[in-house]
Amino acid sequence: MKNSVKIAAIQTTVSKDQAANLKKTLAKVEQAAKGGAKVICLQELYRTIYFPQYPVGHKDLYAETIPGESTRAFSRIVKKYGIVIIVPVFEKRKNGYFNSAAVIDANGRLLPTYHKTHIPQDPLFYERNYFKAGESGYKIYHTKFGKIAVLICYDQWFPEAARAATMLGADIIFYPTAIGTIVGEAGFEGDWHDAWETVMRGHAIANSVYVVAVNRVGREDKLQFWGQSFVCDSFGKVLKRASATKEEVLIVDVDLSKNQRIRDEWGFFRNRRPDTYHSISKK
Repeated sequence: MKNSVKIAAIQTTVSKDQAANLKKTLAKVEQAAKGGAKVICLQELYRTIYFPQYPVGHKDLYAETIPGESTRAFSRIVKKYGIVIIVPVFEKRKNGYFNSAAVIDANGRLLPTYHKTHIPQDPLFYERNYFKAGESGYKIYHTKFGKIAVLICYDQWFPEAARAATMLGADIIFYPTAIGTIVGEAGFEGDWHDAWETVMRGHAIANSVYVVAVNRVGREDKLQFWGQSFVCDSFGKVLKRASATKEEVLIVDVDLSKNQRIRDEWGFFRNRRPDTYHSISKK
């Protein structure tokens, strides 16, 4: 039997006006909810410019608490429509600052926060200057509409994170993201966007789970974010892809029963050999 649910990815440009960013995103979430979406994911740091492109910045200009202004605003819309929302913010805690994702369940309850686990440190992506490495561990959220996991941006390059989320029971992995190209620079490796999409489609195939990547779009100083948020099924087929240049509310109907059918057919989990995997946990 099918187990269908509509999910949505909210892809936006971001200005320096955080209040305006919140207001715009609330409107787009309402648009998605009216379109039938039951699980809605925002992009990484949805409310702020991508400030880690600067080596030094004033953290408190961008940080908020959980619960806080964002979660209160989205909790109201959750209760109005009975939906689930993933809200990624720069979180200030007593023990430091984290790149976090708050998950609000359909009853308005705030679920445990996920903290980005893998933190990059590269030119124009100086994230270790702002974020502590995640302390939350990988999480599974048993929502009204399915079991979901949230991993954030750089986490998407690590197959271990996707496997851990799936082993915990996720039917869908959401990747809120802020990624693009450096203006005027061509990567010697090749097409960065192609690699980004390919690796996540590989996670979907290897784990028989749906993957939803939610990226921002537009230029912010020296970074050109490439948008192209997408949803792929549990065999890596892209079901829908957003624009490379425009804001978009991406709504897709997914059949979660497909995961187990593919897993049973291909035997990816049935034929695992955990007894041979010890070396990947060694430093």
